[in-house]
Amino acid sequence: MPDWLQTLPPVLLAVILVALFALGVFFLVRFSDIFVDAACAVANKLKVSPLVIGLTVVAFGTSCPELAVSVSDSVSTLIEGGNANVAIGNVVGSNICNLLVVLGCSAIFTPILVQKPIIRKQYPVMIGVTVLLVLFGLFFGIGSTTGNYAITRAEGVVLLLCGIAYVAFLVLDAKRHPEEQEDPELLSDKVRNMSTGRAIFFIFVGLVGIVLGGEAVVFSAKNLAYEIGDAAQLNHDLVESLVGLTIVAVGTSLPELVTSVIAAKKKQNEIALGNVIGSNVFNALYVLGLSGIVNTLTTGAQIVVDLFVMLGATLLVYLIALRGKIRRWHGALLLLCYAGYLAYLIARTIVG
Repeated sequence: MPDWLQTLPPVLLAVILVALFALGVFFLVRFSDIFVDAACAVANKLKVSPLVIGLTVVAFGTSCPELAVSVSDSVSTLIEGGNANVAIGNVVGSNICNLLVVLGCSAIFTPILVQKPIIRKQYPVMIGVTVLLVLFGLFFGIGSTTGNYAITRAEGVVLLLCGIAYVAFLVLDAKRHPEEQEDPELLSDKVRNMSTGRAIFFIFVGLVGIVLGGEAVVFSAKNLAYEIGDAAQLNHDLVESLVGLTIVAVGTSLPELVTSVIAAKKKQNEIALGNVIGSNVFNALYVLGLSGIVNTLTTGAQIVVDLFVMLGATLLVYLIALRGKIRRWHGALLLLCYAGYLAYLIARTIVG
């Protein structure tokens, strides 16, 4: 933190950090939208089908906030040292938020009809990726000199390669079974009519905005955690983990939340589950993969419970989805589970 910020009164410093965090989240959401529109326009000019665009560009685009935040925190730990609680907590927390909050809110608006191809093909992939992430997080990183658990560079490479294979699977499966795919009018007139030069310019603008937003969120979240920890004499790692798992995770999940709720309002509720599955898989494989390649992501022992909560939420939604419909009371149950997890996180941080 710059010296001039440290000289400010604690209350004023907290206000500045909260404002910077809010600005960073706004940048992430707004510029991710700009980036996705521009990338879709370029793909359309290259004669890529809307279906493939939806499976790749849009799915990756909704994970851009998580990617910006986690890579930024990874770079920060590479330069300054310490644990990457925000990078790991952001992904784990976002995946939990997607399953419990995004799906919960969407189901409360309109019950979600679950398509058989999703249960047969997409959901097993998410379960497998989640199990892989739990195994990597709990076992192979133990023994790091800066943390009890870690996602190593080698694991990051494996996750990224799995991500590339996943995209290849999506594209090939879409071409083989076009009748199973949904095309919710992905390309608007604005995107279709965007010139190539304008689209390339907005891709650049979107990427710059995403990077700046990620830097702002990480800087403000970490320093706010430090200020809270110092004021309340709490463990820095636990406070940082709490901020990453909740405030940052919910903030970076806003694209998924907005997309799913709007889809539910438009009675396109089948999009909600596919949106969450795609985002969670991309978060685990691409976001943690790229962040782990930049620098080994270390964290404390608190991640054990968080990883199992993520796995539990994944299996819970799967069991509900097997019934063919995620009903309103299911949505309420998911939100109640998140409230319980949030209460646990707060208690864990206070008790230390």
